[in-house]
Amino acid sequence: MTEAIDEKDAERHRTKMAKRKEVQDKEVAGKTVEKGLLIVHTGTGKGKSTAAFGLALRMLGRDRRIGVVQFIKGAWHTAERDALAKFGDQVSWHTMGEGFTWETQDRARDIAAAERAWGKARELMSDPSFSLIILDELNIALRYDYLALDRVLEALSARRSDLHVVVTGRNAKPELIAAADLVTEMMPVKHHFAAGVKAQEGIEF
Repeated sequence: MTEAIDEKDAERHRTKMAKRKEVQDKEVAGKTVEKGLLIVHTGTGKGKSTAAFGLALRMLGRDRRIGVVQFIKGAWHTAERDALAKFGDQVSWHTMGEGFTWETQDRARDIAAAERAWGKARELMSDPSFSLIILDELNIALRYDYLALDRVLEALSARRSDLHVVVTGRNAKPELIAAADLVTEMMPVKHHFAAGVKAQEGIEF
């Protein structure tokens, strides 16, 4: 049973929240810039790509088109792809990788796959019908020097002003972090994998 709230406590709470609302409203009113964002999800924690797909759903809910280019992943068919496919032409999904680098064990193949994926990314970024492009695991391709960092940064900087781009993957390059508008570093606190729990449908894929 909820305890009765003292009227004085209630009044103090109302006054406190009114002041907080005033500060918040003033801060929000001061934000006037609207632009396409370069967003980076990095860190060793789980959920970088998952967060990007959450943004994709938000865009789709606004009837916008989204594009996905996966740079490394290729061996697993993910449920996200099946779910987003239900939006039809609103989604353009391209899995261009051949699996993680320890699976291919072939640097030349990995570089060639990254180049193909980057070509597709450039194609999607040049299409004005897209509002959001997700470059999944691009950070991994940059980490292993499969792509030239300066070339990638130049293209991201030169994209049209209203296009949002999300880059995911561990070990984001400092130069990319510096160029980004929003950077989130996901850090692990506890992970079921360490307790012997395998990857499961609906959670990992």
